[in-house]
Amino acid sequence: MTTTTPIPSRIRDTLDAIHEDGRSALLPFVTAGYPTMETCEATILAMVEAGADGFEIGIPFSDPIADGPTVQHTSQVALANGTSLTDCIALVARLREAGVTVPIMLMGYVNPVIKYGIERYVADCARAGVDGFIVPDLPIEESDRMLEPCREHGRDLIFMVAPTSTDQRLDLVGEHGSGFVYCVSVKGVTGARDSIAEGLGDYLDRIRQHTDLPLIVGFGISTPEHARQVGQHADGVIVASAMINYMNTLPETDQPAGAAAFVRYIRGEAELPSE
Repeated sequence: MTTTTPIPSRIRDTLDAIHEDGRSALLPFVTAGYPTMETCEATILAMVEAGADGFEIGIPFSDPIADGPTVQHTSQVALANGTSLTDCIALVARLREAGVTVPIMLMGYVNPVIKYGIERYVADCARAGVDGFIVPDLPIEESDRMLEPCREHGRDLIFMVAPTSTDQRLDLVGEHGSGFVYCVSVKGVTGARDSIAEGLGDYLDRIRQHTDLPLIVGFGISTPEHARQVGQHADGVIVASAMINYMNTLPETDQPAGAAAFVRYIRGEAELPSE
């Protein structure tokens, strides 16, 4: 197992504190600018009040290869709204100004980051209060150009692993990653699913042989039972499509409250309001 040399990290500190409390973290995913930037911001603030432990904020992109239909649709709408990478960074800055202190990660594909300028991107995000980055299509073997500015600015670069990841790749994640390991629970793209993949515990045990970083599970977490099952093995869950699908049943003005209700639902604290 690779023991990671820690850097100052709000992400790692938060996850360690939650682990000490004997529970698993809940990190909702939202796409910046969906359904509008104003509603997106209000939704995040409502989820903070409801007890979300941190956020993965998606940067809308025209070809989100890791994402299923639900998240792809949010990207299309946000892009049609004119949402830019600069807008995503500004959103985080406003959230920090509003008093949000939980970890915030930006999830974005590599092309817009390269166009923006990797060093400039990391520096601007650090000033805004972004804690870490998830770049699904950045090969770990080619990640040094982003790792170096991340380390310079004390930000985490978070890598994804999957059930098909080799031991060699898991070693590299243990050596280069920080914050946490994003553990894709299934083969395929994001999307709500009916059940947790068989063998999840064995899969996470294999990852733990290569790193001491917290393990966060995403792709397919849809119910409190899913979160409970995953929490027996992992340090937390990322919830995306199931929450977005629920919010899409509501008028836009009700979506922030709906997202807050979904957070309480996934945490097993309340039932979802009846439609």
